Amino acid sequence: MTTERLDHFHALTDRMLQDIRILVETESPSADLNAVAHSADKVLSLGERVLGVEGERIVIDGCTHLKWRLGEGERRVLILGHHDTVWPLGTLAKHPYAQEGGVLRGPGNFDMKVGVAMAFYAVSTLDPGSSVTILITGDEEIGSHTSRNLIESAAAECAAVFVLEASADGGALKIGRKGMSDYRVSVSGRAAHAGLEPEKGINAAVEMSHQVLRIAALASEPQGTSAVPTVLSAGTTTNTVPATADISVDVRAWTQEEQDRVDIGMRSLTAVLPGAVLSIAGGVNRPPMEKTMSSSLFESARAVALTLGLGELRGAKVGGGSDGNFTAGLGIPTLDGLGAVGGGAHADNEHSVVAEIPRRTALVAGLIKHTLLPVAETNDEPITSAMGR
Repeated sequence: MTTERLDHFHALTDRMLQDIRILVETESPSADLNAVAHSADKVLSLGERVLGVEGERIVIDGCTHLKWRLGEGERRVLILGHHDTVWPLGTLAKHPYAQEGGVLRGPGNFDMKVGVAMAFYAVSTLDPGSSVTILITGDEEIGSHTSRNLIESAAAECAAVFVLEASADGGALKIGRKGMSDYRVSVSGRAAHAGLEPEKGINAAVEMSHQVLRIAALASEPQGTSAVPTVLSAGTTTNTVPATADISVDVRAWTQEEQDRVDIGMRSLTAVLPGAVLSIAGGVNRPPMEKTMSSSLFESARAVALTLGLGELRGAKVGGGSDGNFTAGLGIPTLDGLGAVGGGAHADNEHSVVAEIPRRTALVAGLIKHTLLPVAETNDEPITSAMGR
C-alpha cells in the first residue's frame, strides 16, 4: 500500500508541475491586492479541479484568502499555506519559470507555490469524508494581519495543523520557530539652532542613542533572543537640534517567556534627557512555535516517512516565522516545513528539487491520514495501517 501511494504521486509529477507553473507564472506580491486576487483565481481553480469540491473565497480588507472545509469526522486536520510572495510584479521577466537538471525555478516557487499545489494533491487521495480544512491565505509575507483571525478560527476545531511552507536546509521539517515582535520607538524633543543656542533644545537623536543601547541590551545570547534596532531616523536639517527621532526594532525569541520578557523591557523604557518624551508602538506579531508543539507530529512524520521508504527525516529550528506560529500559540500541535525541498527563499536563486515533490506529497498524504485515525488507533496500531489507497 505504501509503495502504491508513492507510485501514485510519481505518476502525477508531470501534471503537478504543470499546475505549479501556472501558480508561479501568476505573480502575487502581497501588497498588490489586485495581483493577489488574480492569483487567488488560479489557486481556486486548481483546488476545485483537483479536489472536486468548491472552495470559499474570503476577502478581508481587500485581501483574498481561500478555504476548503471537507468532511465532518471527529478529528480534523488543518492544512495551512499562502499564495502571496515577496516578489514585485515584473520579476518573471528577470527570473522566469524554468525547469532544468531536476531543479525548478521561478519567483515564489519554493516559498511557497509548490506547497500550495502539494496540499491539493495530497488531500485528493484521502478517503471520502476525511475531515480536512485547507486554508490558503494572501498576506502571510506581510504579517498576516487580515488572515490571523481566519487562521486561528480554522485551527481551533482541529487536532493538528500541517504547514506546507518550504522545508529547512536539506529537507528538514521545521519543528520550532522563533516568535516575532515589532516595535517602533519615537522620541519627542525640542528643536533649536544647533549653532546659536543648542542648549535650548532637547536633542531627540541623543535621547534615541541612549535608547538604542538599552534596546540592544534586551537581547540574550544564551537564550537565543535577539533585539535588533533597525531603521533609524532623526532631525530635519544639519543646523537644527533634532526635535524627533524614530527607530524600528525587530525581536525574535524561541520561547513565550523570553518574548514576554523583552516586551516588558520595551514598554518599560523611560527617557534619559529632561523634557524628552518616549512613545512605544507595536508589540508581539507572532508567538513562538515551541518544539513541544511539534514533537508528537514530528515523530509521526518520521514513522510515516520510513514506511514510505523516504528515509530518516530531520527536524530543524528556524528563526523566521510563519502562520504556524499562530496555531502553535493556541496550543494546537503544529508541524511546519512540509512543502518544497530546495532553497533560496526570498533570493534570486530560489529553487525546488523536482524529485522531492511527489515524495513530500506522499508524506503529507500519509501523515494526514494517520493523524485522522481515532486516538486509540493512533496510539496502538502500527503506522502501516494508516496508509490508504
